[in-house]
Amino acid sequence: MQPVTDTQPGYGLHRQALGSLDTLAQSISTMGPTCSPAMTVPLVFASAGNGTWLAYLLAMASTLLIALCVARFARESASPGSLYVYATSSLHPVLGSISAWALLLAYLATGASVAGGFVHYGNVVLSEFFGVSASPIFLAFLAVALSTAVAYRDVKISTQLMVYIELVSVTLIGAVFAMLLWKHGLRVDPAQFTLRGVRWSGVRLGVVLAMFSFVGFESATTLGGEAKSPLQTIPRAVIQSALLSGLFFITASYTEVLGFPASAGALDQSASPMSVLATAVGAARLGPLIDIGAMVSMLACTLACVTAAARVLFMMAHNGMTHRWISRTHDRNSTPHTAVLVTGLATMLLPVGLMLARANGETIYDWMGSLATYGFITVYALVAVALPLHLKAEKKLSMAIVVLAAASVVAMVLVLEGTLYPVPEPPKNWLPYLFLAYLAAAVAWHGWQARDRYSAR
Repeated sequence: MQPVTDTQPGYGLHRQALGSLDTLAQSISTMGPTCSPAMTVPLVFASAGNGTWLAYLLAMASTLLIALCVARFARESASPGSLYVYATSSLHPVLGSISAWALLLAYLATGASVAGGFVHYGNVVLSEFFGVSASPIFLAFLAVALSTAVAYRDVKISTQLMVYIELVSVTLIGAVFAMLLWKHGLRVDPAQFTLRGVRWSGVRLGVVLAMFSFVGFESATTLGGEAKSPLQTIPRAVIQSALLSGLFFITASYTEVLGFPASAGALDQSASPMSVLATAVGAARLGPLIDIGAMVSMLACTLACVTAAARVLFMMAHNGMTHRWISRTHDRNSTPHTAVLVTGLATMLLPVGLMLARANGETIYDWMGSLATYGFITVYALVAVALPLHLKAEKKLSMAIVVLAAASVVAMVLVLEGTLYPVPEPPKNWLPYLFLAYLAAAVAWHGWQARDRYSAR
């Protein structure tokens, strides 16, 4: 894995196009901070109850360990292949192939998940303002088609659009949280801090769900071929996105559990929890605006996932893992337009297929988010294993790196264990087997390609 230099091939992408804010925007938007208070926190609450804040704290700690590993790699190398290139640098080629396909699936499933979220909040907004609803399939098609069109056109437009969307949405949500905390007298909630009625098994499952709020923090690394000073801006973006979003998520989870009114039912049963909270603090007019922000944030997250997935697939094509024609770039836009179209189509097929099977937007958000988490956990663990091996080869290994890598792997194993026991309700209990079948197909494809290369000698 060679350091980035000014003479390194740019793969036909628009080099030096993105500044530090643009790279941070890519990671932040893939995480979708607005999506978590709107949809993920209620899912975590369903398992962890008053321990929701603790689940997010543990998820943040695990994410920061991985972020430190990723940032250490990103200080030495940058390319559109991001994490899978890091894993490939020191691990067996089969593991490198697994990391590539797992990361691609993770971004595609995340895109499908937030497209489901867009469908849900799209109909919430239509109902609030016009008293009507739209076809879920149409809304899913709209979200992915718009995201694909923007990603096809210009990566800088993509990143700038994403950061402005998230900034407005998070500001509105932050205003509601501030009013809620003021209303409750800035006091400590004894039920949450004593973990009243909380079971450790519920917190463990909550950590897994909370991890979905963080996945994608590393997606700035997919812009390695297009960022200015990537060896500085990308590591900084990775750490900042994990830390800033983590603090926001912990605050959001604590405040939502604290302030959600009993008269509105359970937090995890609300179709629009932020709107309910806005009404509870006497700012009912903010509720519909936050719902609009949540809807648009889901769109921004879909865009970020298509952008990231396209660059991973693009680099895989460059490395001979997929058909060479996917590695083409647009003559005028300097974007990986073929890979964008392929990943956009794949992202669209997942939610549309589930909707044809009668799944609603919330269910798609939950199922696809869980599937994406398996992909991210796999890649994160492989990167953590690869880091000390890579630095040892470079004669830069230290005991601190060994401890960091070991702690990161243990954290990912514990998160993975939490997805398997207690056994989730059907059909989520089948997702691990589906993911393993996908990885088996990836290994088989790697073996087939290796055989062809051997035969060609």
